[in-house]
Amino acid sequence: MQYAIHPLNFTTSIAFLFGLSLFANAQLNDWTIQTIAGTGTAGFSGDGGPALEAQLDNPFGVVRGPDDCIWFCEYSGQRIRRIRQDGKIETMAGNGTKGYSGDGGPALNATFNLPHEIRFDKTGNFYVVDMMNHVVRKVDTKTDLISTFVGTGTMGYSGDGDSANKAQLNKPHSIQFGPDGQLYVCDIGNHVIRAVDRTTHRISTFAGTGKAGATPDGSAIFGTPLNGPRSIDFDSPGCLWLATREGNQVFRMDLKSNRIFHMAGTGKSGFDGNGGPAKDATLKGPKGIAIDSQGNVWLADTESHSVRRINAKTGNLELIAGTGKPGDGPDGDPLQCNLARLHGIFVDSDDSVYIGDSEAHKIRVLRKSARRSEP
Repeated sequence: MQYAIHPLNFTTSIAFLFGLSLFANAQLNDWTIQTIAGTGTAGFSGDGGPALEAQLDNPFGVVRGPDDCIWFCEYSGQRIRRIRQDGKIETMAGNGTKGYSGDGGPALNATFNLPHEIRFDKTGNFYVVDMMNHVVRKVDTKTDLISTFVGTGTMGYSGDGDSANKAQLNKPHSIQFGPDGQLYVCDIGNHVIRAVDRTTHRISTFAGTGKAGATPDGSAIFGTPLNGPRSIDFDSPGCLWLATREGNQVFRMDLKSNRIFHMAGTGKSGFDGNGGPAKDATLKGPKGIAIDSQGNVWLADTESHSVRRINAKTGNLELIAGTGKPGDGPDGDPLQCNLARLHGIFVDSDDSVYIGDSEAHKIRVLRKSARRSEP
């Protein structure tokens, strides 16, 4: 026997379910999003003035420095800039010209070729992934002199066991210092992660085989294929988390057991599964990853123009910011804020989340609604 659904009951049911969905999103997404730098127009202007009145050119990696300022790379602008505590902006490295020059001299006179990410060591020096120069460069903050720390400037895959500045890389993208003090490098063109010993300065392959391939869950870290190792970060227990760009997945590497575990993404490109198990969801070219103090994993899911989060307690994938379509804002409700191929993502000590909203040419910050709105 078939039963007819009364139109009123059907409408009421849909409205009820829709209301529950909105309530769930409101509970989940108790965040606000705010622009702290950039006018939305690509360019270079504003040094010495308010960051909100400055023009940025494709901001990528973002991080808080030991000086308590927010630092970021300008991918197309060929510069490293920072937002000071007074809200003003200034350039810290790069003259804005594409190239590979300046080693041994002042960082402001150096040229870069599509800088991707920036990190600081324990002594306050900063390191820049200079992607299309196939190197990682170091700026000594005491002398302001720049040098090449990893790579020769020639694309390739060589040098393991030797000094890192004699090794060849292939379009490195992301770097991070591990709890062991080593510098880990996403050597994405070679489909490996390299590690540089800070004491000996020797480089080795930490993960990957040199060829793209599927990564079986629970396999050994070394000798298992990776598919586009794009972005890395460490959690407080010392595990390395990896987002794979072509692989559209997230993995956790347990350095104690030497095993790699699948944590999110089916491997297919897409933008579904929000609210459900992260392993069953699809990702779309994730190019940034950051871990907060609670162990939640934040993703710059670049090609879906969104910020998504793996909830450490539930294992679910949550949509926190973005609509799935490219655009510019507005600030306020992050689920109504269009983002544009974001790349950089960084979680601060208070769990605020900074975003390099690349093609909107802005730096934004996600904060819990009750928090103060200062940079």
